Amino acid sequence: MNTEPAKKGFNGQGVQVIARAADILRALKTDNEGLSLGKIAERVSLPRSTVQRIVNALLAERLVMSASAEGGLRLGPEIQALAAAGRINVAELIRPILTELAKETGETVDLSVYRDHLVLFVDQVIGTHRLRTVSAVGEAFPMTNTATGKATLALLDEEEVATIAARELRQSGEGSKSLSQAIAEIEGIRESGVAFDLDEHTDGISAVAMAFKDPAGMIYSISLPVPSHRFAKKREALVAALKTTWKAVEAAL
Repeated sequence: MNTEPAKKGFNGQGVQVIARAADILRALKTDNEGLSLGKIAERVSLPRSTVQRIVNALLAERLVMSASAEGGLRLGPEIQALAAAGRINVAELIRPILTELAKETGETVDLSVYRDHLVLFVDQVIGTHRLRTVSAVGEAFPMTNTATGKATLALLDEEEVATIAARELRQSGEGSKSLSQAIAEIEGIRESGVAFDLDEHTDGISAVAMAFKDPAGMIYSISLPVPSHRFAKKREALVAALKTTWKAVEAAL
């Protein structure tokens, strides 16, 4: 909330109105069910009459809309349109960085995004080795036995991790790791920032991955899947290259 005194003149008043409108929009952001004028005024510490004037202007611009017949208010469709227009195309933005990683290591680089309790491959840069791993863009992979899935889990809260892991491990049947083992592994990844898949998801293929959040809070992961016989020899170099790439991506975002 804006606590600075109003500046004199048109410009100062304009800045104050914008700040108050932003406070109202933020108040609505935290309540999807809608808020009454009285509740909004209480949350932003403004007179109801002031809130009414600002809300009327926001309604006219479709930044606010009615939430119910009882008169509650919520964020309007124009907010969603503005958010969509400003959304960063992460795959497009960081592709040059991923291309450099593939060139440096000679290995395939995958970019995945977390959706619906799975990781979905959204981009890939093919490595230069004749024997290399290739997965189809758009393919979904599990969370508990892939490097990209584990790296993603490390950025989720403990309750969500337990729910996802328990479901996947039940579906995988006998021979899978226990829930306690899976959770302990994720805790270790939170400390190191690096996740591994050593012949877990596919025999003969190992991978290392790191995950990050974009400005909108979406979770992405970068992974290097490598034939296992080659991965063991290059493991430390792959981890070092991936960490450098992760830093470059964080800076780009």
